[in-house]
Amino acid sequence: MIKVIGTMFRALAVVIGFLSVAGCSPREPDVPPDLFYLFATYTVGKNPTSVQTADFNQDGFTDLITTNISDDSLSLLFGNGDGTFRDHVRLSVSKQPRSLALNDYNGDGLTDLAVACSGSDQIALFFGNANGSFGRGQKYNVYRSPISVTSGDLNGDHKPDLVAALRNDKIAVFLGNGDGSFTRGPQYEYGDTPTSVALADLNRDGHLDLAVSNGGPMSSAVSIWIGNGDGSFREPTDYRTGKRPLAVTFADFNNDGIFDLLVINGQKDSFTTFLGNGDGTFQAGTDSGADAGPVHGLAGDFNGDRLADVAIVNIQSHNLSIVYGRGDGTFAYPPKNYRVKRGPFYIAPLHLRTGATEEPGLVTANNAASSISVFLHRGLKSRT
Repeated sequence: MIKVIGTMFRALAVVIGFLSVAGCSPREPDVPPDLFYLFATYTVGKNPTSVQTADFNQDGFTDLITTNISDDSLSLLFGNGDGTFRDHVRLSVSKQPRSLALNDYNGDGLTDLAVACSGSDQIALFFGNANGSFGRGQKYNVYRSPISVTSGDLNGDHKPDLVAALRNDKIAVFLGNGDGSFTRGPQYEYGDTPTSVALADLNRDGHLDLAVSNGGPMSSAVSIWIGNGDGSFREPTDYRTGKRPLAVTFADFNNDGIFDLLVINGQKDSFTTFLGNGDGTFQAGTDSGADAGPVHGLAGDFNGDRLADVAIVNIQSHNLSIVYGRGDGTFAYPPKNYRVKRGPFYIAPLHLRTGATEEPGLVTANNAASSISVFLHRGLKSRT
């Protein structure tokens, strides 16, 4: 019997060796592509909380603007079209600017700013000039502490409106008059500590709908508000996320032409994806991870496989994580991590020139370091 068992073990070893040679060895972990590199870092105002891109001075090159919460300012950096930017120009605003919504609010064809100033309980308007400077517009008081603001045409009059998330569990709507002024719309009290707002037509009826992340401990959900097309919204539906969601945005993770949701969770180091059904409802969320302390993220096809990937900034591990999508709302692991300056807080996509076709880079707002970091894409040899 002992001789038989020994013979069986030798035979098994031969089979295992054959399978290894034939390519059937245990699968190695995925090695994520290294598609980005840190190109430059620039000083901005104190403790930036967001960064946006636009061509403010009409020269064909992309510019940057940040909200700086600790010195009550915006920082404007004019681009040179090659990944470099000029020293920032400081624009004073009301107390504790936290979030920006860019649009043409006065109908002159230039980019204007709506700034959520959480310390002064205001939405402040700034109107763009062709040389990249800004004139001050009206300030609208809210109660209280606007934390996030977004813009879109809510009532079908082809004039941009505003939606703001307020810290005291309220959502405020402002309807644009097309001349840079606004009329107060409905205000809703719902949820638990809304942290971000985003607009899209989720049920394909031609009206914008609203997604709100609720970061309070009693909620941990994203709320979907279906728009009526007149600036008002129906009663929301909640979808459970991970702990303390901080940001919500849209993507199409499974290439079905329907909006899906990406939610960044502030605790447990996770983000949640929700696949959309096309009627304004969503399937149950799927949790994934990147690194420590995710605070903001965005979706994009970074590796050219026509599947949505996710870029996330992690405030505790001080890095940028890229996780590559599988086309079903799940992701390959491990992520590719890139070190950034201390306290990355926000991330935005970056094309260096207006209408450019190069692979998009990324720009991060580094809160603790009072800087922004520009990551450029190495490029793809071909698309299949």
